[in-house]
Amino acid sequence: MTTPFPFTAVVGQDDLRLALLLNAVSPSVGGVLVRGEKGTAKSTAVRALTALLPEVAVVPGCRFSCDPAAPDPGCPDGPHEGTAGAARPARMVELPVGASEDRLVGALDIERALAEGVKAFEPGLLAAAHRGILYVDEVNLLHDHLVDLLLDAAAMGASYVEREGVSVRHAARFLLVGTMNPEEGELRPQLLDRFGLTVEVTASREPDQRVEVVRRRLAYDDDPAGFAARWAGEEAAVRQRIVAARELLPSVRLGDGALRQIAATCAAFEVDGMRADIVMARTATALAAWAGRTEVLAEDVRQAALLALPHRRRRNPFDAPGLDEEKLDETLEESGGDGGPDPDGDGDGPGGGGGQPEPDEGPTGDDTGARPEGGEGVPAPGGGGEQSPARAAEPFRTKVLSVPGIGEGAAGRRSRARTEHGRTTGARRPEGTLTKLHLAATVRAAAPHQRARGRSGRGLVVRRDDLRQATREGREGNLVLFVVDASGSMAARQRMGAVKGAVLSLLLDAYQRRDKVGLVTFRGSAADVALPPTSSVDAAAARLESLPTGGRTPLAAGLLKAHDVLRVERLRDPARRPLVVVVTDGRATGGPEPVALASRAARLFAAEGVASVVVDCESGPVRLGLAGRLAGELGGTAVTLDELRADSIAGLVKDVQRRAA
Repeated sequence: MTTPFPFTAVVGQDDLRLALLLNAVSPSVGGVLVRGEKGTAKSTAVRALTALLPEVAVVPGCRFSCDPAAPDPGCPDGPHEGTAGAARPARMVELPVGASEDRLVGALDIERALAEGVKAFEPGLLAAAHRGILYVDEVNLLHDHLVDLLLDAAAMGASYVEREGVSVRHAARFLLVGTMNPEEGELRPQLLDRFGLTVEVTASREPDQRVEVVRRRLAYDDDPAGFAARWAGEEAAVRQRIVAARELLPSVRLGDGALRQIAATCAAFEVDGMRADIVMARTATALAAWAGRTEVLAEDVRQAALLALPHRRRRNPFDAPGLDEEKLDETLEESGGDGGPDPDGDGDGPGGGGGQPEPDEGPTGDDTGARPEGGEGVPAPGGGGEQSPARAAEPFRTKVLSVPGIGEGAAGRRSRARTEHGRTTGARRPEGTLTKLHLAATVRAAAPHQRARGRSGRGLVVRRDDLRQATREGREGNLVLFVVDASGSMAARQRMGAVKGAVLSLLLDAYQRRDKVGLVTFRGSAADVALPPTSSVDAAAARLESLPTGGRTPLAAGLLKAHDVLRVERLRDPARRPLVVVVTDGRATGGPEPVALASRAARLFAAEGVASVVVDCESGPVRLGLAGRLAGELGGTAVTLDELRADSIAGLVKDVQRRAA
């Protein structure tokens, strides 16, 4: 067995280590979501925590790790009354991103359930993680319905498996830890809220600390057992402290003053619901127990806020996580406490500091900066110079743009698709493991053979080839590829701000519908892939915000670049259908025969049946209608910026579907 890297040997990352230890002391805190860039010891720290957890007493032979002192009365392997226990180390179970629902919650043997009435149950990862750690690396890439099941089990302390009226329940209490890189996509705010604490981790910029990280890692790689032995004393001390804090936890008093500070803090930062108040109360209590105290102090409330509130303040993916510590201190002081940090700096164990400061907001973005000659910034016919980026207008709610037909892509909320979840539309023979039984179709398949199979009792004689898989229709996520004209003809600051606001609105819609997004821009003499297809819409928003404008309009280059992106992405993810959104006024300039080249490039999309929408950005009293002509060549539809709003384009989806039919 591989020797894990010692928890106490992790350099820095004080907030991460503290959040993990608080959950080890009090699992009711609700787990930890660790957000950070790659290579910041997220996984190393989580795996190292397992060795610090005390051993657990279990009923021998129970697949659900029942506690012999208080066995689960509904355990599928029970009853266990009067059974002697045995000790074993705490487990850490890893949930792979590609796991199925049955792998997570377990599966019933449907054939035996129908024919014999027996609840033959194969436990899943939730059962294996009971009374241990369940670790999900890249939790933001996990399918939403799996995250929902996971968080429901963590909140209720139990897992339920339902298959056509046959159900099994078992206990599932575990320390939930998820790690993620925000560049690869965000979790929905509703799911973020279900994690008790969140920690932002970054690599140190201090050379001495980086040197120590490398030194320890190399020493561990050379001799894992020897390196672990050198840290055995520190590991034993932390392990004993966890045990002592657990024993002290029931004696910790959360006074009315601390409760008032918690309520005032949650109200001041306008967090939704009451879960934040409860998590802060549990976290502050665990902090006091970890420090060896029986009274919750203002410093505990402050640290709890820094760990429990930043991720609950995000209203959309473009909001930066963090907490204004000055406002926090003022709120705590006004509500009855000094709100300051622990003056000794040692009351919180290995995690001294907390939270993330509010990031600099940067330039205010008023449009009073220097502009090239010409007032509105439209370059001269010769091409003009590059201009500073325009600030995006306020985003708005858009109508749904969907891909026609029925797909089979990843679950989402945009276009119709055959999925594992949704309304039942038919039945088929299962390919591989049966996941969703169509009961009526199964009975119809088995019924004609009952006499030949010698049926004598009330039970139905069912065989494997009688089983039928339910086919379901739901919604899928698509690849929304934005092709944005950043040329001089679009460069008027007011118009470019409106264009960016419209694209930002569509990005927000893509986030809510669980799409992948990509961004291609064209200006001057070429097109660039500003952002390859990704699930991180906030990364797309950041690239859009800094987008410069100016120069000629190489429309053909932009379309051809988008076509190349789709070709490559089709090889990587063939089931995900694309929707191309071209944002332009339709002009094509620069190079020989620019209009003819753009027309030929557009017809490539039409020939392949790619769904497309052209957002017409043309303005002024005289309009040429070039964007509409481009939409016709693409085989899509055109919509103006004003029509893009949800209350203005009720017929847009029908137009897209009609043109693509």
